[in-house]
Amino acid sequence: MDCYSHSLSHYSKPSVAQCSPSLRLRANLSFDLSGDRRRSRSLRSRPNRAASVAVACEFGGLNAPLEPKSPAGRHLSRVLLNERECLHGAAKEQLELLASEREGALARMSLSLGSTEACLHRRIAELKEHECQTAVEDVMYMLIFYKFSDIRVHMVPRLSKCIYNSRLEIWPSRDWALESIHSFDVLEMVKEHLTTVVGWKADSNVTDNWATTEIQRLQLCRIYAASILYGYFLKSASLRHHLEVRLADANYDLGVKTGTSLPLWSYGLKNIAFDHISNTQSTSVGQVSCSQVKKQEKLRCYVMGFDPEILQMCAMPRSKEALNLIEKHSCALFWDENMGLLEADEVISTSLASLKRFVLEAVAFGSFLWDAEEYVDTVYKLRTTD
Repeated sequence: MDCYSHSLSHYSKPSVAQCSPSLRLRANLSFDLSGDRRRSRSLRSRPNRAASVAVACEFGGLNAPLEPKSPAGRHLSRVLLNERECLHGAAKEQLELLASEREGALARMSLSLGSTEACLHRRIAELKEHECQTAVEDVMYMLIFYKFSDIRVHMVPRLSKCIYNSRLEIWPSRDWALESIHSFDVLEMVKEHLTTVVGWKADSNVTDNWATTEIQRLQLCRIYAASILYGYFLKSASLRHHLEVRLADANYDLGVKTGTSLPLWSYGLKNIAFDHISNTQSTSVGQVSCSQVKKQEKLRCYVMGFDPEILQMCAMPRSKEALNLIEKHSCALFWDENMGLLEADEVISTSLASLKRFVLEAVAFGSFLWDAEEYVDTVYKLRTTD
């Protein structure tokens, strides 16, 4: 068992609920997705027909799968289209306004306790909380969309706009742009993930990449949503690794023993151990700094050192808003409002190249979600998933 498989084995894999227009993706997704053997039941390839023509998915405008429902979200979508460079300032203004409205409703509820209007103000506060949550999720989504536009990649719109005669193709793929956001170590793990979930191989030729492949809509949805979580995990783990290296450098420069760690509460992280690496070299610790060892350690094997608590901390989004956004985005991408369970079992003809594009987008979405969540939480306190 390699480092990657060992590390993910610590992460529990709940069963996946039946997917429907009210898709529930919160705690029922894992990175492994049942492995290659079981994937073959719903994913199978066959030679490409000469008569088949790839139908390019059309992109244009904002055209994201999820349309903003709140006034704040609609305002930011207009800013994205007309004054893109002003987005972050506009987003901060909206978040400050939402935080003020929520705090005001809670303050009025507290003041009314014990009075005849207590129930009324409690209900108003609940409605305001729900309204603000929807708006904050829209703000996060617009920030994610901005990150995609930064690398000149259009998000895949609703599948119904990309399928013609049950054939799905995403073109242009822009794979290289989606890969460019990752470091070398992260990209290496992304490629392993591609092999695990869709059978992609680095040495695949053009014929293999564009051969007709069939997959159920439900299975593709599961792969996409789990890949979002995997992208979130990789962003969190890679930043954690980078932070450990920096702090190990600080320890070494200050003459602190390499087995001693500096407090990390001010960085928002906890339980980071600097002595989990063993048997790396025969050289004594006194001859090689801890930071030098960590710099040589691949992210893939670094993740193997996570205990279940640390793995869970990195893998699951910290806020309920982020979890809701994954669910809503996946629903919007794969299901139309009038779609029922029969369509969920629909078999889609596509290609390995398009499946790769889906996974790369999902991983990037997860990485951008981490950034958006971090930014929003500095202005508007998000609800934790604890």
